[in-house]
Amino acid sequence: DAAVEDSGGGRGGGKSRSTDVRPGSANPFIEALKARDRNVELAELSLHIAEIAQDQYGSLAAQQQKLESASEEEKAIAFKAALAKMQQLTTDVFGNYVIQKFFEHGTAEQRRILAEQLVGQVFQLSLHMYGCRVVQKALDSVPIEQQVLLIGELKGMVLTCIEDQHGNHVIQKCIERLPTDRIGFIVDSFLGQTNRMAKHCYGCRVIQRLIEYCASSQISLLLDEALRSCLELATDQYGNYVVQHVMEHSSRPGDRQTLMQIVRQNILQMSCHKYASNVIEKALGCGTWEERALLIQAVMGEPNEQSPPLLTMMRDRFGNYIVQRIIGLAQGAQRDALIWQLHDHMPALKKSNAYGRHIISALERIQPPGAAIERAPLAARTAGRVHTQHAGMDAFSPA
Repeated sequence: DAAVEDSGGGRGGGKSRSTDVRPGSANPFIEALKARDRNVELAELSLHIAEIAQDQYGSLAAQQQKLESASEEEKAIAFKAALAKMQQLTTDVFGNYVIQKFFEHGTAEQRRILAEQLVGQVFQLSLHMYGCRVVQKALDSVPIEQQVLLIGELKGMVLTCIEDQHGNHVIQKCIERLPTDRIGFIVDSFLGQTNRMAKHCYGCRVIQRLIEYCASSQISLLLDEALRSCLELATDQYGNYVVQHVMEHSSRPGDRQTLMQIVRQNILQMSCHKYASNVIEKALGCGTWEERALLIQAVMGEPNEQSPPLLTMMRDRFGNYIVQRIIGLAQGAQRDALIWQLHDHMPALKKSNAYGRHIISALERIQPPGAAIERAPLAARTAGRVHTQHAGMDAFSPA
């Protein structure tokens, strides 16, 4: 989704650059793999596993052609050879893939032994471009007892990992793979830091994973901090994704309703902001029918209001997208009132910039050009409006 696109995503480590490709090797087995002039068996590769695994062609052959189809005996020989060079291979641009393949295709005992080699190095490897991939694969592959042992080395170092371009992926993997009662130290690291981390290009990712995987009761203090600064976060290029996630995924009673109320009260300011407008779109998408109607009402303003938010939004660079969205979402009498209100401003729209013309196009998609629009009496124009109860709880009153 947009959050992953804007704030990054993937496993970490980046893609291999052209500078990662090493000069040609004199190893005859590697040359044979390149030339494909004879079949090189895994047993032969195992004799030179360190050199071959660190070569682009050798690594690929060991992964795809050999390890996946080898017998258990052949794998055992190759495993023993790779284990002897594991520290060297784990942080190598090509060698790390061979170690990952052993985590995938090795026996349970082989995976246990490989994970043991990471003990004492998890933090350093988590910050390494290639080592972080092996740590993540280990967390995918070993039983919970070893998972807990490995991530225990990250206690006290969580924020350092989160702020690192590679380490943040390891923390996300911890959240995704371990039972939530085993990652309390990750949740605790956010206390007093939620606002700062939500506005961090990697921190926002980790908060989103916590919101997705943890019970809202477990991250209650984190949610409180996010809600207290939600307007500030909504206008941030990364923080807006955290606000969207709270709105969509929090199961804590009242969180979404609180955000919906803040959105309604600041509808114009947020709709015309590059990042906060994303929050408005999310609110329109994940709100109930009644909540959506209240948001549309906030955009339309009060009856006979001289400058309703709609008037500014339909000519704004970002706000016009919100108006286009509500044209498609409004229903019944509220939809009729919205269309009438837009047609009432048609002369201004026709004279306005390209954004205003987007609104004209959106109207034409739902109503043919030249269709008669009669000025409705006030009672009809206010039909279907949503009323709120005095206690502050929103209720929808059908027309």
